[in-house]
Amino acid sequence: MKRYKKFAYMFLIIVIVVLSFTVYAIVNKDTDKIEKEKIISEFKYLESELLDIFNELNNIQMSNYNVSVNNITSQTKKEEDGKSDGGQNQQDGQQSGTGSSNFQNDNSSINNSDNSEKKQQKEYNLKRNAILTNNEEINWNDIKNKIEIVYSSIPIITLDLYKYNINQEDILKFNKEFDNLTVTLKQNNKQDSLILLSKLYDYMSKFSQSIYDDDLRKILIETKSNILKAYSKLDTDNWNDISNDIKQASNSYSKLLTNPNIDQSKQYDISKIYVMINELQNAVQVKDKQIFLIKYKNIIEEMNILS
Repeated sequence: MKRYKKFAYMFLIIVIVVLSFTVYAIVNKDTDKIEKEKIISEFKYLESELLDIFNELNNIQMSNYNVSVNNITSQTKKEEDGKSDGGQNQQDGQQSGTGSSNFQNDNSSINNSDNSEKKQQKEYNLKRNAILTNNEEINWNDIKNKIEIVYSSIPIITLDLYKYNINQEDILKFNKEFDNLTVTLKQNNKQDSLILLSKLYDYMSKFSQSIYDDDLRKILIETKSNILKAYSKLDTDNWNDISNDIKQASNSYSKLLTNPNIDQSKQYDISKIYVMINELQNAVQVKDKQIFLIKYKNIIEEMNILS
């Protein structure tokens, strides 16, 4: 009997240990999942903000239209009450002579002012965000405000990046380049800002290799990085380097065409973007900045939808 009790106790202990390890594994798995979702969310935010600053330096907006609101003030006359009283007052005025008539004119002027009211109406207009017709100056204040807001997130993102298999020296270099970018934006230096943005996005491409599990997002960010390198050189007119960057973008993106892990339902969109990237080379051949930016905008829009 004692022997059976001993086995029962041992069996109970084993069950408790196994259950404890199971619960521990489940909790750890959920914790890892939450941390993974957090860093991915932070990474997407940072990537989006850097891309927005890139675009604002050439007044590019991803939306095709902006809605502008104008306030219109209209003055309307109130409905008159007691018309018979008004008619009687007019007769009394005529009988009172010239002085009374002048008084009525003055009083009428006051009444007209009192009997009117101002109405506020809103007028909505759609403004086309076109590259060929865009002559607006860079909104440096808006860009500076944006970079200052992003600054508050950098320490949190840095700490979370350290948790993954990411080169710590690259993280420190990223933060240093972010400081350098802030300096150039403060000086309204467009060309240096574009170069630094390109460097920052290149680090983002490196970080994505450890953050994302799926090949699609990794390759998309790598491809964007090469396209943005070309974009950052547009004002230098160094079309040979721009052409090389686009070739690199095409080479990196082509890995999606033969990747067996990619969802087949996305294959059409993947092929379409590949054609668009190669078409970007035509803008390089004609050496036209605006044509390049039009095609660039369309490519980034399609990539954002695909990811």
